[in-house]
Amino acid sequence: MRVLVALDKFKDALSAERACAVVERELRRMHPDWSIDLCPLSDGGEGFGRLLTDAAQGSRIEVPAKGPRLEPRYGSIGWVATSHLPARARTLLARHVPLGERIGVLEMAEVNGLALLSPDARDALWTSTYGTGELLRAASWLGAELLVLGIGGSATSDLGFGALAALGFAFRDETGQEITPPVPANFRRIRRVEGRRPGGLPPLLVAHDVSNPLLGPNGAAATFGRQKGLDGAALLDHEAESEQLASLLCRHAGVDASLARVPGTGAAGGLGFGLLVGTGARLVSGFELVAAWTDLDRRLEAADLLITGEGRFDGASLSGKGPGEVVRRAARAGRRWLVLAGTIDESTRLGFDSGRAVAITPPGTPIESALAQTERNLARTVAAELG
Repeated sequence: MRVLVALDKFKDALSAERACAVVERELRRMHPDWSIDLCPLSDGGEGFGRLLTDAAQGSRIEVPAKGPRLEPRYGSIGWVATSHLPARARTLLARHVPLGERIGVLEMAEVNGLALLSPDARDALWTSTYGTGELLRAASWLGAELLVLGIGGSATSDLGFGALAALGFAFRDETGQEITPPVPANFRRIRRVEGRRPGGLPPLLVAHDVSNPLLGPNGAAATFGRQKGLDGAALLDHEAESEQLASLLCRHAGVDASLARVPGTGAAGGLGFGLLVGTGARLVSGFELVAAWTDLDRRLEAADLLITGEGRFDGASLSGKGPGEVVRRAARAGRRWLVLAGTIDESTRLGFDSGRAVAITPPGTPIESALAQTERNLARTVAAELG
């Protein structure tokens, strides 16, 4: 039996790498003769930078960068040689950006992610993407010929203005005073934008984990604002101010304001939009990039069984997220599959008959206990399903 183990993270419990390792351990204990291939997943969020760097035998360095509340932190830059990538990855990259040999791989969640903040500190009116801009700037200074940035798992909703400020843009009020920091709490004061894409910034490819546009009923604020601390009147005000400032940035850049409706511009609270308009970045599906980078299709073709999963498997999993997409590919290839998740949304209908989805958490388990017992429950479920 040839098994491809391709799990995403179990949020607040297990990294993708750890989840895959737990499944592998149980399978080897029960079936030592099975061939097991590990392929941890990411769609642009936590673990994206490490996963891509390790998959291409790259190296990582740490640099200082500001956190979501502008506190001092460190983030990493992964260095990868283009020649170490599978042909499918090189082809995908070349469709979007000119290829350089030295790629800098970055992850915004590492410095501006929601998981970095305690629940009582999650207030998108005051969180910033400034640290992500610092990572981009540092990688550029250190000689990257191409930048690949994953923007999932953010704590922010600042339209990427913080990142643009770190890259040299300025946001000013009606008197010309610079607004620092340009976070949503200060949006109503912004009247003018200054600055252009830094001349030394290499081509930038932004990998997003969701396809939401910046504005509208499926936009960044409407869909993700509440989990970042925006609610009620603050949410409505933020949507209106975001629309005004998106138009302001587009006018400054000389592009059409309809870019705010492009899929993926709502990722990371509009960071996708800000980098698209302000720096000319190209947007790409995080899962599509990871799949090509890890040569996932070839590995899936060689497998008899796919095991995938994540913390919660729901409708979002079938809208571009890694586990849902890899199940689609397994079904198309005629491979058996098994989804293991902390919880399964009963409204989820996969529509495929070559596998099944199993919740690893016993019914009625409090969330705190479920998180603490994730590794044990995952191992127990693997044994029960495949023993």
